[in-house]
Amino acid sequence: MPWRMPCAFEARVTQGPSLGSSLSPGWQGWLQDSLTTRRVQHLLRVKRPMQSPQGPQVRVDGCWLHNFCSNDYLGLANEPVLAETLASAARSMGVGAGAAGLVCGHHQAHEALAEELADWLGVESVLLFGNGYLANVGVLQALVTKGDGIFQDRLNHASLLDGGLASGARHQRYGHADAADLARRLGADVSRRRLIVSDGVFSMDGDLAPLSELVACARQHDALLMLDEAHAFGVLGEQGRGSVAHFGLATDAVPLRIGTLGKAFGVYGAFAAGPKLLMEVLQQTARTAIYTTALPAALAETTRHALRLLRADDWRRERLRTLTAKLREGLLAQGWQLMASSTPIQPILIGSSERAMALSAALAARGFWVGAIRPPTVPVGTARLRLTLSASHDDAALAALLSAMAELAPEFATEIEI
Repeated sequence: MPWRMPCAFEARVTQGPSLGSSLSPGWQGWLQDSLTTRRVQHLLRVKRPMQSPQGPQVRVDGCWLHNFCSNDYLGLANEPVLAETLASAARSMGVGAGAAGLVCGHHQAHEALAEELADWLGVESVLLFGNGYLANVGVLQALVTKGDGIFQDRLNHASLLDGGLASGARHQRYGHADAADLARRLGADVSRRRLIVSDGVFSMDGDLAPLSELVACARQHDALLMLDEAHAFGVLGEQGRGSVAHFGLATDAVPLRIGTLGKAFGVYGAFAAGPKLLMEVLQQTARTAIYTTALPAALAETTRHALRLLRADDWRRERLRTLTAKLREGLLAQGWQLMASSTPIQPILIGSSERAMALSAALAARGFWVGAIRPPTVPVGTARLRLTLSASHDDAALAALLSAMAELAPEFATEIEI
């Protein structure tokens, strides 16, 4: 692979409206001011087109970079066996579903995938969705409404918060991973039905939900517990079965689990898993599953093969654990402020958005792609670098990253209060 260093990301300037724009002056001015404000606050987000497949090294803006910002935890996104499966399945099944699943878009590959996911998790039934955002929003809007209560961890993913707010139910956010605060709120609540919602692994902090305590709260207060396992499935527990297996709980301890297929699985899509009765109700009422074209059958067939690799390849999870331990040990020795994460998500707290962006750019100049996470994704004053690991990273890449971080530590490694 032709390695090019140093590499600097060029600033991508958002252009103003072209001559003859169809926007009215009022809209044009407001939209431009919105972008200007974000740019001044170092909050403008840009896409960096890759010129290579997803992997531990990627080509971006003409430069090859070590990739430490993807969610390809098991290294399956560019797995040759899956690429061949997708190509073969597309030739026999086509490239598009052509309709919603409840019309004529549901293929036997979808049916087989749902059955195999259910078998893997030890649940009765699985319902497929287009992606994790659609799954979370659709499920929450289907299950609760005005007169009901939703109780969400304060640091839940945006899709969970958006779905809860859009449902019409009374929406409460308890302290992060604070089961005692949750219990107090449940005890004072008089809602018709109660739904507790949490991430299994929190995407920007990398820590785990206190699952045993959440299960106990749900049972004590007659609440339904919903767990988003986007960053846990494939990574935690025996055969990658997620948080429930990681904590040694019974398979039915959490009645409703959401999984994504675009992270550890390396493909695309999402699913809800739980009792058959619950999945049947969601199939009838979850608008984001009903009023949308189904996933391509070829993709479902490819995901079946990804699931087999995910279940069987324990070495990938062991590799992640080894890399995570080495990375944390090295960064802590250099004086970086880490968070309480034992997962492949390793945030480095920086503080201001400007400093986080500067550190990300400095790493890019040294050949490393590490994303800077800023408000509103994380609270103001807690901007960070979100280092993520993949089983496909080798020891040399990790050593090179630690060397670059050591070089930058005197300028950027500071302790902040959170």
